[in-house]
Amino acid sequence: MRVLGVDFGFARIGLATGDSDMGVFSPRPALKASGALKKDAEAILVKARQEEAEAVVVGLPLDEQGGGRMARICGQLAEHLRSLGTTVYEVDEAMTSVSAHASMMEAGLKASERRKRVDGEAAVRILERWADAHR
Repeated sequence: MRVLGVDFGFARIGLATGDSDMGVFSPRPALKASGALKKDAEAILVKARQEEAEAVVVGLPLDEQGGGRMARICGQLAEHLRSLGTTVYEVDEAMTSVSAHASMMEAGLKASERRKRVDGEAAVRILERWADAHR
């Protein structure tokens, strides 16, 4: 199944896409967050359609108690996407940005390049976690 991964942030929304059956995912350019979840959901849906994604996977940054403010906001984003008729899955995204930064550092990318790519790389990890949980 073709999926679009979402790493939501207040400034940028990281995106990645790929095929869950093959387990191959690629980062896409980040969207600029609008400040309004409904508008962001609409922009994400446009990207999902462009990528021919059958579903959207939204990362939830869960804390030790299983929630937190940002997790609630990401849950609201997922609900907005569902209200637009999209199939949405949610997955714990804890530490995906940290993992993405670490991998890019190991690969020798400069800090400026890591900043440009971290959101999409985090979205790749969100898709990887989701695919692992659904095998």
